Amino acid sequence: MNIRVLFLTLVLPFGLLAQTLAPRGEHPRLFFTSDRIAQLKQRVAAEKTSADAYAAVLAVANQAIEKPDASGRAVDQLALVYRMTGDKRYAALVRDMLLREIHRSNWGEADLLKRDPVWHAGLGLARSLYSAAVAFDSVHDALTPDERREIAKGIVDLGVLPTLNDWVLGAQRIHALDTMGHNWWSACVFVGGIGALAVMDEEPRAAAWLQRIDAGSIEWFRYGGSLIENKPANFDRTGGFYESVNYASFAMSQYLLFRLAWTNALQKPAAAIPLLDRAGDYFVNVCYPNAGRMMTLNFGDGSINSDGSRPLSLLWANGWHKPDYAWYLAATRQASYREGLDRTTPFGLVYFPSDADLAAAPAAPALPASTVFPDMGWATLRSSWEKNATLLGVKSGYTWNHSHADEGSFVLFHRGENLLIDSGNCSYGRPEYDDYYRQSRAHNVVLFNGEAENPENTYFGSKFSGSVSHLFDTGDLKYVFADATGPTSKNFNRNYRHFLWLGDVILVIDDVESFVPGQFEFLLHTATTAERRGQELTVAQNGASVIVRPLFPMPFPDAGLPTDYPENIRLVEKIGLKDHEPDIKVPYYSFQPAELTRRMKFVTAITLVTEANKATLPKIERFSSEKFLGVRVKQGGTTTEVFLNLLADGRIRHRNANATINGWETDAYLLALTFPDRASDADPDAASRFFIADGSYLRRDGKVVLDSLSKVFLIADRSEGVLDVQLQGQPVINAAWRATKKPAEVRVNGQRVDADYDAASESIALSLHHE
Repeated sequence: MNIRVLFLTLVLPFGLLAQTLAPRGEHPRLFFTSDRIAQLKQRVAAEKTSADAYAAVLAVANQAIEKPDASGRAVDQLALVYRMTGDKRYAALVRDMLLREIHRSNWGEADLLKRDPVWHAGLGLARSLYSAAVAFDSVHDALTPDERREIAKGIVDLGVLPTLNDWVLGAQRIHALDTMGHNWWSACVFVGGIGALAVMDEEPRAAAWLQRIDAGSIEWFRYGGSLIENKPANFDRTGGFYESVNYASFAMSQYLLFRLAWTNALQKPAAAIPLLDRAGDYFVNVCYPNAGRMMTLNFGDGSINSDGSRPLSLLWANGWHKPDYAWYLAATRQASYREGLDRTTPFGLVYFPSDADLAAAPAAPALPASTVFPDMGWATLRSSWEKNATLLGVKSGYTWNHSHADEGSFVLFHRGENLLIDSGNCSYGRPEYDDYYRQSRAHNVVLFNGEAENPENTYFGSKFSGSVSHLFDTGDLKYVFADATGPTSKNFNRNYRHFLWLGDVILVIDDVESFVPGQFEFLLHTATTAERRGQELTVAQNGASVIVRPLFPMPFPDAGLPTDYPENIRLVEKIGLKDHEPDIKVPYYSFQPAELTRRMKFVTAITLVTEANKATLPKIERFSSEKFLGVRVKQGGTTTEVFLNLLADGRIRHRNANATINGWETDAYLLALTFPDRASDADPDAASRFFIADGSYLRRDGKVVLDSLSKVFLIADRSEGVLDVQLQGQPVINAAWRATKKPAEVRVNGQRVDADYDAASESIALSLHHE
C-alpha cells in the first residue's frame, strides 16, 4: 500500500501538471519576442554599440537575400531582421531553409548512428534542432497552417523525439545521468525542451514532454555522482562545474536558454533551482582580469581565454542581476571566446545587457579575493581584484573525461601574464591529447619514478578523489591545503601540497611518500623558457617575472658543474608540447633530488617580482635540524619563520608529534611566526602574527600561546588591541589563546565575538561550534 502511494505521488504530477502549461501569448515566444524586439529597437536608436551590431546583422541577412543558396548559414540573422522589419522576404528564406531541413533523412551524426545501440541524438542534432526551433518560432506568423503543421512534424520527428527517446523517455532511453550526465545531457535534453516549446500549438504531447524535462533539470543540477561509474557530481555546492570553464559555460548556457524560453513562452514558472543563485559566481571567481583579454583558470579541456559571458548574460536575462555579473560582462564584451556570447550575434544583440547596465557595473567584484570549491577541488587565491594582480589557482579534485590527471597542480598569473602554466590541450583526435596533455607530466605536480596518476584515470575516472581545503586569506597571509593522494594512490600513499603565501613569497610545501624507494621530482611548466641564475630559476614574460627557488631537500648548486655537487637537487629540462599546438615542442622543468627514497619534502619558494620590490627583493634563508625544516622570509620590515615539523608527517603515531623547534614547544605540522624586524623572535608576545596548521598547542618559556584539545588550523593577527583569529578544525573547538591583557576587540572568522578573558592564565577563550 505504501509503495503504491509513493509511486502515485511521483508519477501523477507529470500528467496532471502538464495540463497547466498554458502558452504566454502568440509566437514568437522563445527568444525574439515582441517585448524583446521593442526593447532592441529602443537600444538601436539610443546606443551606438547596439546600432553597429544590428547593422552587422542586417548586412548578413541582406547578403543572404542576394545569395539565397548561402542563407542556411544566416538563419538567426534572417529571423531577427524579420522580427525587426516585418519584411517577409527574410521570413521566406527562413521558411525555405526549414522545409529543406525537415526533408533530410535524419539530423543525427554519422559516427553516432553507427553505434550499438544507435545514438540518434548528439550535439550535432542539438544544433540543428535549436536552429530549427528558433527559426520556426520566429517566422510562425508568416507560415500557412499547412506549413506550420508540416514543419512542426519535422521538428518533432527529426529533432525532439530522437532526443527524448535517447535521453529522457523510459520506453527507448539509452542514456542516464550517470553515464553521459555532464555537458552532453544539458546540451541535448534542454534543446529538446526548446524544440518542444516551439511546437506546442501543433503538438499535443509537448506539454507532457516539457514537464518531464523541467523535472529532470532538478535532477541534473542535484546529481551527486556515481560510485560504480567513478563519476563525480556535476556541480560543486558553490556552483562550480568540474569539467572546466568552457564546458561549464556550455552546459549552463544550454539549460539557461531553455529556462529563458520557458519563461518567455509559458505562464507557469520553471522549476526552482537554488544553485542558480551561486552558479554564475564561479565564472567570476576563476577569471583573471588584466590589461588585455580576460583570462581564466584553464584546468582540463579549457582555454586560457575561455569566458562565461554567455551563461552570465543568460542569468541576467533570467533575472539574476548581480553587479558582479555586470562587471564581468563589461570586461568581456569586446572579445568573447567560443562558448562566450558575441555581442554582434543576433542572440547577443538581443540579450547582452545594455550599455546602461554595464556602465553601472562596480569597479571590482564584491566577492572575496580567495575562494575554494570544496567538492570539485579547485581554489583561487589572489592579491586583489585589480587588473594585473596576482592569482594562484590550485586543482586537486577528480579526474575524468574533460578533467585531466592534474590533481595537486597549480598555475600562477602575475602582472598580467600567466607565468606558471597548465600545458592545456589540443584536438581530441590527436594522439598527443591522451599521450601528453591529459597526463600528469603535463602539469605542475610531483612525480614518482616518472608517474603520478594512473594514465587510465582520464578515461575510467579516478576512484578516489583529491581535495582542496583549509583556505585562509587575511590579506598578507594566504594558505590552502591540497591532498592529491587518492588519485595518485597507484604511486603515492601520501601526496600533500601546502601553499603558504607570505607577502611577495609563495612557499609550495610538498610532503610525499611512496611504497618503495625511488625518484621523486617536482615539475614546473612555464610560459617561456626559464633562465637559471645560480640557485634560482627566473620565469619572465612581457615585463612580468617570478623567481623560483628550490629550498629543500637541497637547493641547486651555486657554482661548478652538477657532477661536482651530487648531493644537490638537479635541474632537468624536459620537452613538452605547446597549448593547442601539439606540433610545437616547448621546454618544461624537473627538480630532481639526488636521493632515492620513500619519503620526500620539497619546499619551493616563488618570489613575486613587483615594481615595489624589484630593487630589494625578499630575502629567503633555509635552515633545518633533525626535527624540522625551516624557512626565514625577510620583507617589508618583518621576518617570518616557517617550520615544517618532521615528526608530524605521519611517521610517528602514538608517540605524537611533540617537538621543540627553535625554542617553541608544539605538536603543529606547520608553524609560521611573524615578528617586526627589531622584535625578539624568542618572545611570544612580540609576534604580530601566528599561523598554525594541524596543531593543538604552542608554548615558549612557560607561556602558553595556544591550548586546544583537538588540532586546529589557525591564523592569529594582533594589531592595535584587536585580536583577529581565523579558525578551522573539528566541529566543536574550545581553545585558549594568549593575551597579556584583554583585547579591545576579538574577531573569529570575520565576526566580532564576546570572548571571555582569564587574567590569571592570560588567555582568551575561543569557541567554534559547527552544526
